[in-house]
Amino acid sequence: MPYSAEISRANPTCFLFLIDQSESMRDPIGGGDVPMQKAEAVADAVNRLLSELSIKCAKEDGVRDYFHVGVIGYGAKVGPIFDGALAGRDLVPLSEVAAQPARVEERTRPASRGRSALAVKVPTWFSPVAFGDTPMTGALTLARTVLARWLAEHPGAFPPIVVNVTDGESTDGDPSPAAAALRGLGSTDGNVLLFNLHLSSDQSDPVVFPSGDDHLPDDYARLLFRMSSPLPDDMRNAAVRRDVSMSDGARGFAFNADISSIVQFLDVGTQVMDLR
Repeated sequence: MPYSAEISRANPTCFLFLIDQSESMRDPIGGGDVPMQKAEAVADAVNRLLSELSIKCAKEDGVRDYFHVGVIGYGAKVGPIFDGALAGRDLVPLSEVAAQPARVEERTRPASRGRSALAVKVPTWFSPVAFGDTPMTGALTLARTVLARWLAEHPGAFPPIVVNVTDGESTDGDPSPAAAALRGLGSTDGNVLLFNLHLSSDQSDPVVFPSGDDHLPDDYARLLFRMSSPLPDDMRNAAVRRDVSMSDGARGFAFNADISSIVQFLDVGTQVMDLR
């Protein structure tokens, strides 16, 4: 059965995030308690996910390399966007990521539900950027190059998961062929999974994990839907058990996502089951 490979230090999988860094990512995003730009909300969510992965994989002997992770930005240029000691690297074993955040920021967690405000330390690996166009095709093409190399070294891995986060249309041509080429890569356990997360500035309801494009508002939304992989059964069933509503055939796609939708999407889209 595909998408059932055991994930271990000897047989890791990988997560690759593609982050839109175009000028429009300066726009505000809806759904949060504190006003934020889209670029800030995405950087916060992905940095938080990297921190949580590091904690999840920490054992007595250190952080185990169940995952290799990478973050590619696309805006004024296309390329890896880790800051600090990891700058320039496209995929990095998780133990190295955990050991080398670019900085540790001190922030104040707001008071809520009887809990006092609290100063917390937050590790971050890359910074929010919003400048340039939206060369999505270039980012998908680079992702294919990076993952083809990684899969040659890990032919039996649980297939890599690529999460593309964007708020706009591609400015370097139709991204569909590049997306298809990326999804066409695979291991003996299945093809690369490509999930697409579209961000919103308005207050209309998000469409998250749809199984069809009937209710999507325009051709661009339908294009991103078609570019997105169906969720594997184990991933979908795990999400349903956590009260995330979706039906058979649901795809890894969200349209008009606000801050809470980003967090939910990343939690579901990076849920893999069989760690050893």
